[in-house]
Amino acid sequence: MTDLMRYAAALEGRAARALPPVEKWTPDYCGELDLLIRRDGVWMYQGTPIGRASLVRLFSTVLRKEGDRYFLLTPVEKLAIKVEDAPFLAVLMRVEGAGAGRSIVFTTNVGDDVTAGPGRDIDYRASGAGRAPYVHVRAGLEARVARPLFYDLVALGETREIDGEEWFGVASAGAFYPFGKAGEIFEERG
Repeated sequence: MTDLMRYAAALEGRAARALPPVEKWTPDYCGELDLLIRRDGVWMYQGTPIGRASLVRLFSTVLRKEGDRYFLLTPVEKLAIKVEDAPFLAVLMRVEGAGAGRSIVFTTNVGDDVTAGPGRDIDYRASGAGRAPYVHVRAGLEARVARPLFYDLVALGETREIDGEEWFGVASAGAFYPFGKAGEIFEERG
């Protein structure tokens, strides 16, 4: 059993939601862990889905991104893992407030609530076979917004002028996140 597995077992029963200070940890690199986070948000260990949500949640709290690579960390161990797309998936969305005071709050598949806004930006970009919105969760880690929520975002969308051009996007917590030029998006949709 690796130190990471022992660490997980020791902490799994704790109810505290505070995140460990992984950004301060400088453990030695210990190699690859046969752990994959699939594009659909399923965490796989040695080819088998991890069935315990509490264990997935715990691993998500010790995840760190360095460049294009992802690692699970403890204070003494650093293990590389594979991530197909984004490490998290936004699976729920709610709107708080209205008008200029509106905020869009996403809940990820690991239980993080993220209010889109400055520092927690929504980015719309290429993903798999198309384009998708992503929201910044923490420390360079993102959640891809699940397809059903994307349709909910589009329903909240509006057109705004930016540098003399019309852009379509959504507003949250005082920031506007364009999906693309309004004419181009509406032409694609027919």
